[in-house]
Amino acid sequence: MSLRLPFGDELRAELGVPRRSRRLSSSPRSRVWRVELPETTAVVKQIVDGPDADERYAREVAALRLAARAEPPVVPALLATDPGERILVLEHLDHRRPAGDWIVDYAGGLARLHATARPEDVGVLPRWQGPNQADIDSFVRLAEALEVPVTPGVSGELNDLVNRLAQASGYALLHGDPCPGNDLHTATGIRFIDFEQASLGSGLMELAYLRIGFPTCWCVTSASEPLLERAESAYRDEWRTLTGSDTQDGLADACAGWLLRGDALVERAHRESTDHLARIPHRDWTWGTATARQRLVHRLGVVGQMTADHTSLSGLSSLSTAMRQRMLARWPGLQPVPATRP
Repeated sequence: MSLRLPFGDELRAELGVPRRSRRLSSSPRSRVWRVELPETTAVVKQIVDGPDADERYAREVAALRLAARAEPPVVPALLATDPGERILVLEHLDHRRPAGDWIVDYAGGLARLHATARPEDVGVLPRWQGPNQADIDSFVRLAEALEVPVTPGVSGELNDLVNRLAQASGYALLHGDPCPGNDLHTATGIRFIDFEQASLGSGLMELAYLRIGFPTCWCVTSASEPLLERAESAYRDEWRTLTGSDTQDGLADACAGWLLRGDALVERAHRESTDHLARIPHRDWTWGTATARQRLVHRLGVVGQMTADHTSLSGLSSLSTAMRQRMLARWPGLQPVPATRP
């Protein structure tokens, strides 16, 4: 596929002939240009070849069209598409450096995004998929490898957790990868980009990102408890305003679900390839702003605290706390994950 700007005749007829273009940095899964058009500045994104390229393109287009319902906007305007070349032409937005308490506005924007989907949209995007039995088995084996006893009731708790997550109600529009960097902080508010993994499900699965440390993201942050409480309140207030209903309980379940997922220790290109939790006792590796062991220690601490008063997850709470303590004792040089985004 050519690296030149793919802007065909139909796009030119609809939007005009590009005057200038400049290639922008992007993930290996896409190519992105900033383009000067006769009437506006735009971003051209092309989903590149791969076994799931068509699905990723379809998800992004569908999600952007659903999210366009939000007011104020939470995504760039979709100006045009070229399905044959898997191209989207999007409104260009200027990103400003986020404030120190950026997760508060972020959480409110996430609620607005989630609230754009409606019951009749079920089927437009895939259903969110949570952890499974293989994730449970891998997590238990990791505990055993760390020489932490697994009490008999924990397996039952984990099975029930996975079933609850699979049956979690909701049809929120989930971004799929709501990371620092996929949020643009503009003069008119938060806008989200890169919806190749979008799905429908419970919004709690992404609200959990704030506490569990952005599990699918290169950039991990650990905010203070007061800041987390402000952000979660902002999410709940916005959700209530837009939907007329309160968010359901289940944030502890959502965080525990992310703890089980070894694939959330590596970048997307390396997921669904191996048991990454099984690698933890033998080696550490860096992805973005933290190592795999740093990420896991953070998640264990969050889940240990959040589930301490949950009778349905009390065994997991004790197990998580013990695993965290064992990791810190074995690798005393492990530092906390960053408190701020880069």
